[in-house]
Amino acid sequence: MNRPTLLSALALAASAAVAQTPPPADPPAPAPTPAPAPAAPQQLDKVEVSGQPSDNAVRRNSTASKIVIGREDLLRFGDGNLADLMRRLPGVTPTGRPGRGGGIAMRGMGGGFTQILVNGERMAPGFSIDQISPDQIERIEIQRAPTAETGARAVAGTINIILREPLAKKLHEFRAQVGGEQGEPQGNLTWTRNDNLGEAINYSLTTVLNHQRRRDGVDSSTTRESVSGLLPATQRDLDGHSFERRTSLNLNARVLWRLGEGEQLMFMPFAVVARGGTESDVALRDTRYASAAAQPYALARTDSDGEFNMLRFGGTYTKRLSEETRLELRANGGRTELSSDSTRVESGGTLPRTQRDQTKNRDDNLNLVAKTTVQTAKEHNWVSGAELEWGQRDNTRVTTVTGQSTSSSGDLGDNLSARSLRFAAYTQDEWQLNPNWSLYAGLRYEQINNRGEAGAGAPSVDNTSRVASPLLHALWKPDPKGRDQVRMSLTRSYRAANLNDLVARRVINAEVPLGPNTEDTPDRAGNPNLKPELATGLELAFEHYLPKGGLLSANVFARQIKGLIRTTQQQELAQDLSGAQVLRFINRPRNLGDARTVGIELEAKARLDEFWADAPKELVPLQLRANLSVFDSSVDGIPGPNNRIDAQPRATANLGADYRVPGTGVSLGASWSFTPEVLIQQTETTQVRTSKRRVWDAYAQWTQTRDLTWRLGLSNLAPLDAFSETVIRNAAFITTTDSVNKTFLNWTLRAEMRF
Repeated sequence: MNRPTLLSALALAASAAVAQTPPPADPPAPAPTPAPAPAAPQQLDKVEVSGQPSDNAVRRNSTASKIVIGREDLLRFGDGNLADLMRRLPGVTPTGRPGRGGGIAMRGMGGGFTQILVNGERMAPGFSIDQISPDQIERIEIQRAPTAETGARAVAGTINIILREPLAKKLHEFRAQVGGEQGEPQGNLTWTRNDNLGEAINYSLTTVLNHQRRRDGVDSSTTRESVSGLLPATQRDLDGHSFERRTSLNLNARVLWRLGEGEQLMFMPFAVVARGGTESDVALRDTRYASAAAQPYALARTDSDGEFNMLRFGGTYTKRLSEETRLELRANGGRTELSSDSTRVESGGTLPRTQRDQTKNRDDNLNLVAKTTVQTAKEHNWVSGAELEWGQRDNTRVTTVTGQSTSSSGDLGDNLSARSLRFAAYTQDEWQLNPNWSLYAGLRYEQINNRGEAGAGAPSVDNTSRVASPLLHALWKPDPKGRDQVRMSLTRSYRAANLNDLVARRVINAEVPLGPNTEDTPDRAGNPNLKPELATGLELAFEHYLPKGGLLSANVFARQIKGLIRTTQQQELAQDLSGAQVLRFINRPRNLGDARTVGIELEAKARLDEFWADAPKELVPLQLRANLSVFDSSVDGIPGPNNRIDAQPRATANLGADYRVPGTGVSLGASWSFTPEVLIQQTETTQVRTSKRRVWDAYAQWTQTRDLTWRLGLSNLAPLDAFSETVIRNAAFITTTDSVNKTFLNWTLRAEMRF
């Protein structure tokens, strides 16, 4: 890829940019006619009760790029977690193994560059998207560039997860699902109730009960060689297995209360209760010792139990003050608690040891928002607002080694008490300059203050970051009645350092808690001097909408990032778990330097006859979809050629097809996802390699009656082992750690009932 040429083209295009979504009070432009494939009764019901524009219509009329994926597309394959569901979406890459959940990233940019919202709000620390069941979701919105209203902490983009919304008519849904992996059962029960209380109140309530059991293997090998070759190489192997169980209950609701003409109140409670545990047995073989009996231990057994509890409550009050002005007030707050109790017993060696770790993390937060929307003229939609968010985090850890508590030692553990205060103010104006041009200009100011104490012996931290973000978007339609349009964006975004990286004191590595550790078993510590990463972004996109609802799209982007945060390693004199002063390897984050990333994202989706006019009649219902993303990046201060943004692959690709068998109520579909091997030079001394990812999925759906649908889902049909390799090179040693994690076929069978 010719980076200078691409950057020049983007800069030229973005110099004219200025825009986002058209005013909500204006009716959307006519959308392409949806593909006239035979629709299941569920689709008809959905259109009838929602009265909302189609996903394509929302995307087409948004000045800033917004991709909307509706509920029908999200639930098609019967995925058990959000990460598996979202890997098929354009530009989205999961970080975990197939079937195992994990994080998600846009444009392959790991490390928190993607902003994740739930109902437009950032979730509290400690919350994971794995805590949300796909059955709770109404739609997902993907924004490739930030806006003043949704926030600028979105270097790679924003993923907004919208939970179920109340419908205009009474409707109840019940879904029962069974599944399995490696012979271990999995189950899911979901109940959704849409109803009203009189004429003024509508509500939606979704409850999800989920149970999972999983088995895994442990296969890791570490080789340590001296650079001089004068010392013999050593090898450390870990081999074993683990068993995990988890049960969760999720509940979310929306209550819409119409108080009067142009005035309403919305309540949004959201709760998660989860319990789980893990058992593992791992055998150690270290060639530094003559036999297994001469090692510190030969077998380590770990038993852990954990609890996760989250309760959040949100309310939104809206009132139309005049024909031109609307006021919106929002409050959202809650508590998240995560606790665990883990016991590790090492036996069979010279130093039998029992270590128990008890941790409890609690996060409280409250977010207040005030916003006004002024329709100053038919062409203008001016939105201004302010946000105030308070957060409190308390982490405690008690470690007991063979009956002796170490929690009081001044430099050990990760006890933490921290507070954060965030203030933001923004203003934005969207207007339609003429039938050809829609423009957006916005400005957002955000200030975050973090204060914390990590207990005795650790200094307190007071860190404040301030960022002003100007944002410009434009949408150009060469022919207002045509099917082609061009998007342009010039934005400033940032990523603030998370609280743990700023405040947390050193945490001793449980693998080697006593004496000197090694490069592959480092301790972890924070850095109170971290600054936010600042990014300047350019976007240029072309979209062509096909006559029957299809789409062809190409988007190129660039980001220039200042102050990139990376974790670096150094050896220091520090205490081990016994309190002795020894040399320990410690990992700390720091602002490393500048980075650049560019890429192109291609997307196509259409019915077969939009590509092949003479397609046989029986093949006309075939829906095709594909997306391909290609990325490049570089980080200053790190030797090439693999000095890339952390975890970013060279490319990602997805292919899929859906076919509705005419006259039968049967739908079939398949999907293929691919990510090539990733090789990243993380620092001057550390290189990380992860294996390619290839996932085949398929589903079959039978609409037996208007109110009963059966769905069979098969995920990861051709499992590939997930391989990773970390190589650490310093002046004395080369340490290579290889690990293999197997992936497995997952199946689900679901009955969906409506009444």
